[in-house]
Amino acid sequence: MANFYIKQVTWASHEAELRLIREQVFIVEQHVPVWVEWDSYDATAIHLLAFDEKHQPIACTRILQTGRVGRMAVFKAWRGVGVGKALLLKAVEICKKSNFKQVILSSQTHAVAFYEKAGFEVISEAYIDVNIWHVDMQLVL
Repeated sequence: MANFYIKQVTWASHEAELRLIREQVFIVEQHVPVWVEWDSYDATAIHLLAFDEKHQPIACTRILQTGRVGRMAVFKAWRGVGVGKALLLKAVEICKKSNFKQVILSSQTHAVAFYEKAGFEVISEAYIDVNIWHVDMQLVL
């Protein structure tokens, strides 16, 4: 089992670490345009950061004020060891504590099974967002 921990942070306190992860995963690996990746939602979102045992950032996600989860990114070396699942479960827990009735997210189609294992259901037809196929998914709380 990989050793990591998750911390709830803000954009103001951890912008550099959040940018590091999202730039590598979305902008470099997936070719998301820079102007699409950075938006005004970061300032008010709840951010979750995963760190390795050396306190280095390895993954992140954010929760918008509406209960929408997004921008989940895990460094390639840490994929498949439970980091994404732990981030998702923590995000759902925060949404429950915030009394949201549901959690909504936009999943890249290759990741649908990952979210389905956590109880999410597809609620839209597939669509292209920044040249990547996605579907909207929902978890009723």
